[in-house]
Amino acid sequence: MDYRHELKFEVSDADLTMIYYRLKALMHMDAHQEGSSYCIRSLYFDDFSDSCMQENEDGLDKRRKYRIRIYNGSDETINLEKKIKCRGMTRKESVPLKREICEAYMNGQIPDFSEAKSGLEKELFFEAKMNGMRPKSIVEYERTAFVEPKGNVRITFDRNISGCSQVNTFFDSHLNAVPVLPAGRHVLEVKYDELLPQYISDVLEISTLQQTSFSKYYYSRQGL
Repeated sequence: MDYRHELKFEVSDADLTMIYYRLKALMHMDAHQEGSSYCIRSLYFDDFSDSCMQENEDGLDKRRKYRIRIYNGSDETINLEKKIKCRGMTRKESVPLKREICEAYMNGQIPDFSEAKSGLEKELFFEAKMNGMRPKSIVEYERTAFVEPKGNVRITFDRNISGCSQVNTFFDSHLNAVPVLPAGRHVLEVKYDELLPQYISDVLEISTLQQTSFSKYYYSRQGL
């Protein structure tokens, strides 16, 4: 996958409700979404020096994060992901991961290298071995997603974002999580390839929204 534009906005309940009904008339809901939303839970990694935290703190242009992600609290689909940001654009790599590999990391262990099935798994293995890359926090939130093939546009509403430092509870049915934003505040993300269609930009009224560099991982570590 090539690099994509990614815009983030901190929005209110009222903003999301208005934008939701506008987009519903123009875009399709994500085909993988059942109902009005789904739950995303991510296990974020950082190294001995908390480099990912520091890169966010310093606002560095080029940075990367490793995370393991599940959906709706189920281990049916477990993905290892690497997200790279460069010159204001993002790129994501994703591969399936076995639960036992994830559990090894959760328990502070480095999994058996011979079990690695992909280059990304091997990359995380060496980061863990050489730089102490380990799980540091869990982030959970409810997502509503709209898609538009033209421009490969994806617009997501991320509500009730919370963080948890108890990384060994990643697969638990309930997390002891703490909200990272004030009540009624959420994050709207707009992702697209080359150009955002004007009719979508007009509906979003992007010029009136409060753009942010919000990092779910960074904020999940602030109050934990």
